[in-house]
Amino acid sequence: MTNIDPAGVGPAVPHDPELAAALPSILSLVPKFHGLESIPAARESGSARATTQSAEALSRGGVFEVVERTVPGPAGAPDIALLVVRPVAAMGSTPAFYYVHGGGMIIGDHRLIPDPYLDWAEEFGAAIVSVQYRLAPETRHPGPVEDCYAGLVWTTQRAEELNIDPRRIVIMGPSAGAGLAAATALLARDRGGPALAAQMLMCPMLDDRNNTPSSIQEDGRGVWDRGANMLGWTALLGDARGGPDVSPYGAPARAVDLSNLPPTFIDVGSAETFRDEAVAYASAIWRAGGDAELHVFAGGFHGYEGLAPHAAISHDTRAARLGWLRRNMRAQDEVRA
Repeated sequence: MTNIDPAGVGPAVPHDPELAAALPSILSLVPKFHGLESIPAARESGSARATTQSAEALSRGGVFEVVERTVPGPAGAPDIALLVVRPVAAMGSTPAFYYVHGGGMIIGDHRLIPDPYLDWAEEFGAAIVSVQYRLAPETRHPGPVEDCYAGLVWTTQRAEELNIDPRRIVIMGPSAGAGLAAATALLARDRGGPALAAQMLMCPMLDDRNNTPSSIQEDGRGVWDRGANMLGWTALLGDARGGPDVSPYGAPARAVDLSNLPPTFIDVGSAETFRDEAVAYASAIWRAGGDAELHVFAGGFHGYEGLAPHAAISHDTRAARLGWLRRNMRAQDEVRA
């Protein structure tokens, strides 16, 4: 990527008015980072932990069975935890969402499953398998993505036991989870691993170089600004961040070949750090002859649909995601028929 001269980049894109009104209170709640040494305290903050859910809450009054499984991790690495959320009333094998949580590579856990994902699982009679990958900086690349891949391989190998149709697994995640989902899909393609039905990348964290116009515009602004992004990538990649030798499995924007990937959904706000790398990733998939659907929502900051769920733009975002999922699931049903 060519270095961008900040002097040639215009002012930040304005926020959607409803989001702008909500942003000050949101910023008072999100974790604050002041270097790598601040990460442990941020993990323990109430704001970082508030969206994790108990098994009882995830079960939705008995709609889902919730089981935690400890499964083999990558070769020579510790075991990993998978949270398996299955519809109790399912008859036979079901589709599955392989979910990778967000958190900038540095916070979050596999119990952080937002309500819309559970809504989707209810509508489609699908299971959710949520992976607990090791966090940076304690575990740097390739540990986190290898954890995600190991969990995916185990899920497909145990599909019959889990009553999951291995041909109907959609990998998905927000933010850092979307970046790891994209990297896992690249690993699956390149290793001849599980054949994913689709990938759903929501506000994806893809590019360690942190040098797009949108990252420059969001320097010091919003929920996940350029400085926070620098910290997250440095935690994951160390001194390699931004250099010439970063693997596409570490930062998917580094991939030169995006052919032969599953159908892909990407969305992002226009007023956030990840805007330009998300657009570039979709464009690279199209350039390779692939199937991608891209939505850029005007005035959206990072994570707005979860942080300001009642805003009109948030409703529109959730509707676009659900519409794509419905079309994708219908296409899978037609293939199986």
